[in-house]
Amino acid sequence: MNTPAELKYTKDHEWVRTEGGEAVIGITDHAQSELGDIVFVDINTEGQDVDREAVFGTVEAVKTVSDLFMPVSGTVLEVNPALADDPGAVNRDPYGAGWLVRVKMKDPAELGSLLSADQYQESIG
Repeated sequence: MNTPAELKYTKDHEWVRTEGGEAVIGITDHAQSELGDIVFVDINTEGQDVDREAVFGTVEAVKTVSDLFMPVSGTVLEVNPALADDPGAVNRDPYGAGWLVRVKMKDPAELGSLLSADQYQESIG
């Protein structure tokens, strides 16, 4: 499994990349692999404040729908517009073109409670 060392992770299989006071968030390679082919991404929280660990959307795979949990509190600035036409980008490139949302973090200190790549790898076995 691909687990980039520069990212932070949650036990719920989201990843976070920080860019200044913003966080780019997606699901991990492990998560997309477990879900299978992703056919729809439903995120309707753009412009909203979302608390840490609250559901901010769902991803629908062929056999299941999975909630997406916000790793850090903040305002959803942007939902990846490319996913409307190409949700499979999450499968093909979960850490790049398959990102889900960009968030203005309310408290960047919350990043300290997230997992490192090594800790995440341990958590998934």
